[in-house]
Amino acid sequence: MAEFLWGVATGAHQTEGNNVSSDWWGHEHTPGTPIAEPSGDAVDAYHHWRSDMDLAAQAGFTDYRFGIEWSRIEPEDGHISRAAVDHYRRMVDGALERGLRPFLTLQHFTLPQWFVHAGGWLNPHAVPRFLRYVEAIGPVLDAGAGHVGTINEPNIAAMFATDDGQGMSALRDGLPTPNPRATQVLIDVHHATRDHLMSAHPQLAIGWGVSVQDCQPEPGAEHLLAAYTQPRDQVFLEASTRDDWVGVQTYTRIRIAAGSDGHPVEYDDPTTRRTMNGWEFYPEALGGALRRTAPLVGDVPIIVTENGIATTDDHERIEYTTRALQSMRDAMDDGITVGGYLHWSLLDNYEWGSYTTTFGLVAVDRTTFTRIPHPSLAWLGRQNPTNLSQIRK
Repeated sequence: MAEFLWGVATGAHQTEGNNVSSDWWGHEHTPGTPIAEPSGDAVDAYHHWRSDMDLAAQAGFTDYRFGIEWSRIEPEDGHISRAAVDHYRRMVDGALERGLRPFLTLQHFTLPQWFVHAGGWLNPHAVPRFLRYVEAIGPVLDAGAGHVGTINEPNIAAMFATDDGQGMSALRDGLPTPNPRATQVLIDVHHATRDHLMSAHPQLAIGWGVSVQDCQPEPGAEHLLAAYTQPRDQVFLEASTRDDWVGVQTYTRIRIAAGSDGHPVEYDDPTTRRTMNGWEFYPEALGGALRRTAPLVGDVPIIVTENGIATTDDHERIEYTTRALQSMRDAMDDGITVGGYLHWSLLDNYEWGSYTTTFGLVAVDRTTFTRIPHPSLAWLGRQNPTNLSQIRK
């Protein structure tokens, strides 16, 4: 079995700052936007990535997931920024110098504004446009990366996609069922990118991270579970069966009940314990999501590419993570192949509209950009499950 990945995760737009050519920057500054506050400088990880990697390595982590921002690489249609390519290549070099294995995400929700204005994922040229970007970052991919994720949470991206090409502005209407056209395009983009990378960069392990929550039917609603999960995550997991790995990104459970029309609805129990962003506090969701994913992907190894909690209480963060890891260990003991765990997130960052929701093992003073590690950083780093028997009750 390959060595277990033990690391932390970050996102490009959420940490770098001043991502001015992206669609989210445009949405943040559109008059009347529903977005509460703009990303601005974020936590300036574009310039502080070295100290961020130092924190991860010194804590005992062996893997570091970070994003490459397409809108920095290609800020205008057909214009490739050599400076941006070199920046991300230096980040790969920097991770390796610190003993961290770079785990790259090629697209994490944000898109170049020019791409969105041309229709986004619903543009008929979406596949070749994305492949052009992937080919441009060849020097980054060849610098020593190990794992590469093509698209972060494609099922959420498909929920944001609309026929008017406005992408994430669909947040105005909440999170709908994934757009079927966008679902197919994203799968096509993933497959084309995977095939290209496996041919041009055979040293890389290719997959993508899917948002997979622990969906549990209420009594009497068992027959509705598949109808709820099929368009929301199952179709994306089933598209991963030829990948080198598949990522599971889990935070909570979703309880499914029958609506008045007989269709599945999410059951909301007002008495349940909640995290600061309103999700149910249910750490064991990780084990449930792994058990639901495994039969859908066959022999493809699963990597937990995101798992964590929004809280201001670090004791609660440790409680949540302990129980989540225990549920993962139990699933592994039952024969489910899990190849790694990447915690979300290393840093408190921009959580898609607000800085008040804090997932980080490290707090950040957004005036000075000083990093302030929580005790959970050192605690989680030293769990280092190279010998996986350490994750036990």
